[in-house]
Amino acid sequence: MKFLIQRYRALTEREQMLVAISGVFIVVAVLYWGIFAPLNTSIEREQMRLQNQEKLLTWVTERTNRAQQLRQASGKPNQFSGSLPQVVNDTTTRFNIAISRMQPQGEELQVWVDQAPFNDVLGWLQAMESMGIVILNADIAEADESGQIKIRRLQLGKA
Repeated sequence: MKFLIQRYRALTEREQMLVAISGVFIVVAVLYWGIFAPLNTSIEREQMRLQNQEKLLTWVTERTNRAQQLRQASGKPNQFSGSLPQVVNDTTTRFNIAISRMQPQGEELQVWVDQAPFNDVLGWLQAMESMGIVILNADIAEADESGQIKIRRLQLGKA
């Protein structure tokens, strides 16, 4: 550090002024490009994610309201009678959904799917519900590929 101070003092007054101005410019540049710009970019990215999540929430809320209206309009669902695992196997084959695991629990059935297209799963669940099978519990997550989901656990029962 002493070496730098000695070198600075050895410079002419004009050179010292240029070094000081350059130093201020470098400090401002480091603050802007090292702190402010990345922080600003991060804030903009998070605002976009928030807007996307709000749009998704609105869409899900609208679909939920529509589903509730359709349930009320259709009256009491069909009473299902038969083998729950057999119907699940038949309908998943029809909708091209590969079940990774299925576990009966009394009158209920738990189903796991590693990866399936969202639209196919939605159609499958609607078909099951129209047969009188109810969804008791669902844990669904986004898969690695776009438009694909994982069913971590889906608990089905008879209406």
